[in-house]
Amino acid sequence: MSTSQTNQPPRTLLLTGASRGIGHATVKRFSAAGWRVITCSRHAFPENCPWGAGPEDHIQVDLSDENSTVEAIAEIKRRLNGELHALVNNAAISPKAEGGKRLGSLDTATEVWRQVFRVNFFAPIMLARGLVDELKAAKGSVVNVTSIAGSHVHPFAGAAYATSKAALASLTREMASDFGRLGIRVNAIAPGEIDTSILSPGTEKIVEQIPMQRLGTTDEVAKIIYVLCTEMSSYVNGAEIHINGGQHV
Repeated sequence: MSTSQTNQPPRTLLLTGASRGIGHATVKRFSAAGWRVITCSRHAFPENCPWGAGPEDHIQVDLSDENSTVEAIAEIKRRLNGELHALVNNAAISPKAEGGKRLGSLDTATEVWRQVFRVNFFAPIMLARGLVDELKAAKGSVVNVTSIAGSHVHPFAGAAYATSKAALASLTREMASDFGRLGIRVNAIAPGEIDTSILSPGTEKIVEQIPMQRLGTTDEVAKIIYVLCTEMSSYVNGAEIHINGGQHV
């Protein structure tokens, strides 16, 4: 790395949903590369934070509440130095029925649909639009985390979750067209069966259908997110990268 690069202030990532799984691994990946990472979560800053950050790099926000999201955007803008190099919209909710069963299109309450779309779909575009000046100043990148459930009916992910992720994939294309003209690249990653603490019972049956015969790791997803936020993908815009071990080939 050249001296001029080392004298530059660290690049900044804003990531929603950092407390576990893919978000957790992504923060560690970017932090290890010297980025400043600002995290957003419903929960307050944890005292046992596993990466080098303090409360000044955490925003407590309820993304299902529009007013809370607007307030968070204003607070994020105050904490940024006019530039945001990457926004990763990772936070998502996937409500289940009693006993952890899948909620289909016939039995998902209207308010559940609304709540899921507020977190999984509306929050990403609100954040990106609210921080567009900072992204433009840094010629930054946006990565929307969609899902394998957005393109195929999934045995565990509910109908509201699946359709919100399909909508987010479509939104990614629209954003790539609009934000790309401002020098901001927008892409999506669609994870398949990833080894996290929230796997549903029966996942081992799905693994039998995956050519690679294993679950993906959270770091394997985080590595692709990192590539999409750096110069390594400087001409990638409007793509949805499927990270599923070839599950649907």
